[in-house]
Amino acid sequence: MRKKKLMTLLSSLLVVSAFLSACGTNEDTPNHTTPNSNTNAEVPATDAQNTSQDRTLTDAVGHEVVIPANPQRIIASYLEDHLVALGVKPVAQWSVANGIQEYLQTEIKDVPTISYDLPFEEVASFEPDLIIMDSADMAAGEKYDQYSKIAATYVIGSEENNDWREELLKIGEILGKDKEAQQVLDDYDATAAEAKEKLAEAVPGESAAAIWLVQKQFYMVSQDLSSGTVMYDDLGLAVPEVVQEISTTGTGNWLPVSLEKLAELDADHLFLINSDSDTGSEALKDDLWKNIPAVKNGNVYEFGKDTSWLYTGAVANSQMIDNILDSLVK
Repeated sequence: MRKKKLMTLLSSLLVVSAFLSACGTNEDTPNHTTPNSNTNAEVPATDAQNTSQDRTLTDAVGHEVVIPANPQRIIASYLEDHLVALGVKPVAQWSVANGIQEYLQTEIKDVPTISYDLPFEEVASFEPDLIIMDSADMAAGEKYDQYSKIAATYVIGSEENNDWREELLKIGEILGKDKEAQQVLDDYDATAAEAKEKLAEAVPGESAAAIWLVQKQFYMVSQDLSSGTVMYDDLGLAVPEVVQEISTTGTGNWLPVSLEKLAELDADHLFLINSDSDTGSEALKDDLWKNIPAVKNGNVYEFGKDTSWLYTGAVANSQMIDNILDSLVK
């Protein structure tokens, strides 16, 4: 699944970063606090739930799951954007190597971390009353039985997993927050529509691309996934030809692209997510990079490795919209 491929890419890159750090090289990933030793400390899931009794729902792989009334200790690894949007605080948050979703930390900075692959003993140590899985692969084979012995376990399907809107609505259904989830979407759409109008006035017909630099490798966001959907679908920015071409080469959110290919990039504006800033950003010193039209024209807008641009969801996308407006609307 596309979203799972992004998780795999993030995980692989951050694991490599951790290894390099151990060898004395600067890290490419943000630091975070080690989980509290008292991982069983009560962390309220939300101030008020809409459910007063247990409900039985069928998940994406056919399990009939008894969702507890008013779950208070939720683990929904890599789904935290949706939880935050719904005003729900999980009992543990996704992490890999030394990386977490930094853009969410205003809301969940005090929440201890859990390994991205959800080891059984680690999950059990948090004493969850509800586990929501990001994909069927995470609970394949006998894994589901192991997790379901710990707590009620619901698996999200690939259709929802690849569409943040549908996934948010599904999380809302699981938690009995259907109306709240729809309101989040309505508010987001209103924000995006207003931003689209401002951009149409400020940069009519102009194009943009998003590039991620990590460990000297460039990646370009697909035109119909992640921040690509924000720029092109939600905000109406034009899609450069190179972005269209690269988007056909794979199914992931972020696709590898050579510097030689980037030299052909015909974008008016370039959003750069730079995860190499701590190690000198050597790739940005290459003449090929310097001769990209948007670079030559001073239309590059740089964001750090802690940015929301590497994720997707109502919270992440809203932050991207703010970034785009701040960059392009003078």
